Amino acid sequence: MKPSRFLPLLLAVAAGAASAQVKWDLPAAYPANNFHTENLVQFASDVEKATGGKLKITVHANASLFKAPEIKRAVQGNQAQIGEVLLSNFSNENPLYGIDVLPFLATSYAAAHKLDKAARPALDKLLATQGMKLLYTVAWPPQGLYAKKPLESASDLKGVKFRSYNAATAKIAEMFGAQPVTIRAAELSQAMATGAVESFITSGSTGYDTKAYEHIKYFYDTQAWLPKNAVIVNQKAFDALDKATQNAVLEASAAAEARGWKSSEEKTGWYLDQLKKHGMQVLPPSARMSAEFRKVGEALVDDWVKKAGPEGKAILDAYGKM
Repeated sequence: MKPSRFLPLLLAVAAGAASAQVKWDLPAAYPANNFHTENLVQFASDVEKATGGKLKITVHANASLFKAPEIKRAVQGNQAQIGEVLLSNFSNENPLYGIDVLPFLATSYAAAHKLDKAARPALDKLLATQGMKLLYTVAWPPQGLYAKKPLESASDLKGVKFRSYNAATAKIAEMFGAQPVTIRAAELSQAMATGAVESFITSGSTGYDTKAYEHIKYFYDTQAWLPKNAVIVNQKAFDALDKATQNAVLEASAAAEARGWKSSEEKTGWYLDQLKKHGMQVLPPSARMSAEFRKVGEALVDDWVKKAGPEGKAILDAYGKM
């Protein structure tokens, strides 16, 4: 037999395989070398491998496909089938999204894990009403205070241009008399360079990624909270997958969650070491600063409970019993 006789059959098989492949876009807001993004790439690779190439997920890093505030809506409208979001970005939409940025409510990885577990059923329910499914979460390292000038207390922030990225950070700025300026992570480097921002609260990770040490010389390790990123998927897009592919996505999600939390915790010290290495002073907060932050934290928790209602109180009650 001549090999050419099999060519139409081979082409048909190849065409069938190509048409069977499902392609998803995954927009993310952070640089390619950020540990969250590296975890996303590994997740996408795991899914493609587990499904034999039936589902291919392309990660679009550094807000290159959608800006951070646009990603959730893009997934909800199926413009992107899957995406990574900072949950607290959407706390104005629903206070439940902001539970992990309540100051001093959960300040360690162990506590953040418990809070995540307590809040997950409510978040699952909330996202389901919007046509989405929560696949996994990963915490950022604990948040610290960056400042151009040395601070004895948080009150020294009065009049300072303070970067806010959600309702909680804007409220903190206002309570200390600072000027809140909305700036996303992808825009932070430029904002520091132009003087549009002089102080902010974020992780050692974001400080390192944005080379904050080139403009900011003081970091106060307040360990105020551990915000979380969540990977969400359009429910209809997920439901359109066959059962085996769905299971592969869920298994890869579980692995990514465990890997991401571990990486976050392991890298916390490394990020702070890098800030020091590049000339930034990494300091503990003064007793006065800690007391001021705790007072603000208590006020924000009380305010949050009023807004979140019985569902929010139930989460805090469940968290308190863990």
